Amino acid sequence: MFAKPFRVKSNTVIKGSDRRKLKADVSAAFPSLSAEELSELVPNKEELNVVKIYAHKGDAVTLYVLHKNPLFFELEKRLHPTVYVLWRYPALLPTFRTWPPVLQKLIGGADLMLPGVVVPTSGLPDVTQGDCCAVTLVNNRAPVAVGTAAVSSADMRSSGMKGRGVCVLHTYMDNLWAFGDKSGPPTLSDADSEGHGMNGEEYEDNEEDEEKEEVEKCVEEEQIPGETVTDPVFSRIEELSLAEQEEEKGEKGNEEDDKNQDEQKTPQEVMDALLVQCFLHALKSKVKKSELPLLTSTFLRNHMFSCCPSGKQLDIKKSSYKKLSKFLQAMQQQHNLVRVKELAKGVESIVEVDWKNPELRLFNVPKETDGEAAPVQEGETPYHPPEITYLYSVSARLEPLFLDANKRKGTILQPAEVRSIVMEYVKKNELVVENNKNYVTINPTLCDCLLEKSEYQEVESLKWDDLFSRTLGRMQECYQVMFPGQTPIIKKGHIEPIEISVASRGSNKKVTLIKNLEVYGLDPAVVATALQYRVQASSVLHPIPGAKDKVLVQIQGNQIHQAGNLLLDHYQIPRKYIQGLDKALKGGKKK
Repeated sequence: MFAKPFRVKSNTVIKGSDRRKLKADVSAAFPSLSAEELSELVPNKEELNVVKIYAHKGDAVTLYVLHKNPLFFELEKRLHPTVYVLWRYPALLPTFRTWPPVLQKLIGGADLMLPGVVVPTSGLPDVTQGDCCAVTLVNNRAPVAVGTAAVSSADMRSSGMKGRGVCVLHTYMDNLWAFGDKSGPPTLSDADSEGHGMNGEEYEDNEEDEEKEEVEKCVEEEQIPGETVTDPVFSRIEELSLAEQEEEKGEKGNEEDDKNQDEQKTPQEVMDALLVQCFLHALKSKVKKSELPLLTSTFLRNHMFSCCPSGKQLDIKKSSYKKLSKFLQAMQQQHNLVRVKELAKGVESIVEVDWKNPELRLFNVPKETDGEAAPVQEGETPYHPPEITYLYSVSARLEPLFLDANKRKGTILQPAEVRSIVMEYVKKNELVVENNKNYVTINPTLCDCLLEKSEYQEVESLKWDDLFSRTLGRMQECYQVMFPGQTPIIKKGHIEPIEISVASRGSNKKVTLIKNLEVYGLDPAVVATALQYRVQASSVLHPIPGAKDKVLVQIQGNQIHQAGNLLLDHYQIPRKYIQGLDKALKGGKKK
């Protein structure tokens, strides 16, 4: 169901009454949960979000999200737990066990077939058709898929373990899993699975061809055409290590093979692999134990970027992780390579590196980038200023004016579109004053939409300019921010300018403060470092109270002139989007 990206309709904080109802529904659906466990899943005071989405096939699904992780999804008024919940409570649902190669097929949208079910010594779980159940892998009790039983367990046995077993709804590595923190399944020992094969028979690992045939029988393909499944990070690390070992042997043909493999991968998978390579390279040859704790932003800028092979460009936004924090979290939780901690509020640091980790020890540093790293320069990651467009949203009051153009409340329009729709309405209703074409007659609709109550009896006509200005004035202002190669972002209200100001700290020392850099796609840590090099003064980052995902840059002294030059000249931010440049020292040159 979630093999393909879904569309989010709404995301709201749950109400108190709905929270109590959810708690009762969870308790009824999963009676094995104790009162304490129920309070952990549906806490009374912590923020719990209700996210309504549309799956790619049009199914309406409701998600319940806690700490950014989806806990339950409700489909056709029935609650199902996600893998994040099942990793905490693996015994919550009856489970069917299968082999690890089958997981890749399940992620692609296939159902689990009965020939792929590994029957434990205790026998099949007791289920009826339609019961919610989970799928685990051999040697690990952590569930990797959630679905419903296609038939009852009695019918499974009577059919000779043939046919469909579990109709899969959600899996590890699908888009619902990616909606959360993308953590990996824990390792939970499963003694019953040792020594068992397909349907209880012995399983021979060395017969690869037979294994592939069995995997095909284990699942019923429902793969979406053209859909590729993202491999786990672990497999990418193995691929990189093997590739580097082949390069050391000096085989020229390997370069062609690597190119062919890269062509078969999606750009996102290629960027993921490059990200892992630069990460391992930086840990193995750049980071020293004496440097720890190390700011994650410094690690990226000074170490990972310098490990990027020539001719390639490292861009986290083009990877599946999108953010450095999510990537490092995956490296910490899934592979125990590093330990990341928030030493200051909103600022993360790498506090520990597992130098003995086998993945790190097996990694071979590429010869191409081995050696002294080039000094990091400002803007090493190419930055292009966003294109900002002012837009207007149809308000409830103006909806009658836009109905003829099929524009309902909330429709986003450009000023030119608004002007065109108003002109078309006037011409269609023949409202232009015959004696003076510069005026428009006010009909009942225009009266209700554009006039104040005190003007109802007095104003009979308006000039064209006044008509347009009143229309725009009663619409909801919006703006669109579009970065090159990215989907445009539309938000309501005015766009916040980058604010540069000077404040006093103890002993009347001056500091320069810069905020709202994130609105324009700028990384505050990168801007702070660039300014630090320019003015040779220390800089720090402070979280902004009440503003999520926003950081304040503070640098010693009155540096408005230098900060302005950096933003105007280097990042090419238009002057109208920068506030406070007039407070620069008089000695500074103005652009």
